[in-house]
Amino acid sequence: MGGYSSEYEISLKSGNVVYEMLDKTKFVAYRIHIFKDSWVYVDDNAKAYPIDKNDFSVTVNHQKQTFDCIFNAIHGAPGEDGYMQSYLELLGIKHTSCSMYQAAITFNKRDCLSVLKPYGINCAESYFLNEGDVINEAEIANKVGLPCFVKANKAGSSFGVTKVYKQSDLKSAIEVAFKEDDEIIIEAFLDGTEVSVGVITYKGEIKVLPITEIVTENDFFDYKAKYLGQSQEITPARISASQEEQVIALAKKVYSVLKLSGFSRSEFIFHNNQPHLLEVNTVPGLTKESILPQQALAAGISLPELFENAIVEALK
Repeated sequence: MGGYSSEYEISLKSGNVVYEMLDKTKFVAYRIHIFKDSWVYVDDNAKAYPIDKNDFSVTVNHQKQTFDCIFNAIHGAPGEDGYMQSYLELLGIKHTSCSMYQAAITFNKRDCLSVLKPYGINCAESYFLNEGDVINEAEIANKVGLPCFVKANKAGSSFGVTKVYKQSDLKSAIEVAFKEDDEIIIEAFLDGTEVSVGVITYKGEIKVLPITEIVTENDFFDYKAKYLGQSQEITPARISASQEEQVIALAKKVYSVLKLSGFSRSEFIFHNNQPHLLEVNTVPGLTKESILPQQALAAGISLPELFENAIVEALK
């Protein structure tokens, strides 16, 4: 838990929920905090022990401890972008998230949408910018229309996202996004019902969880809406049977095409009655307020069961 991005606080909450919920008669759990300047095991008395990065072990009271499985609850870098996965895979340690390549692709919104488009998956019209590129506001507005969303390409939890209504406001929104990442994606605004679809591998099968409808009090589903209660998350979503059927098939297709494993949560907007993919999260929030745990509960899967299943699947 933890990580190097603006999402580290949410990750610590997620990690602690997993730690508390795991059945202690089946698992001996260790909380590992991953930060740029320290990788440590934190015991129940808040005492920290350094992790040996050579083999991802920890020595406590002169006893070296290695791990059978890593439960990945790091949102953002380095847990959701492939770095942690590749490190653990090189060491031969099992982990609960998707593989390195899948994590890297899904974390990069531009790459992910480019991979999925040939499979007939609808996405919003988009415009890409890298740091240092010449910014042509008229060209951007002409391509994606207004209003539009300016987003950091590789950042989660709606950090670095601005909804822009006027061409004159594009520059300041781009500056906000560049504070989070050196790549930007600018997308057309799609008006319609937004839904979040959790897909997991459960007992060996790909399982789509009950769909959540996002109704935000804010202009869009931003950080405050996600984590400070300024939104309604309605599970099951108030969509028609045919819309539900469409988005379930699509979310399953995304999971299969990308060869994902573990948890995933995909965001869609129904625009002109067609689901359009916004993004795919492979280490979604696991706090009690988070969407995927709510969906699991609606499917009759308790949080201890959800987390235990992730470990059992990883150990297979």
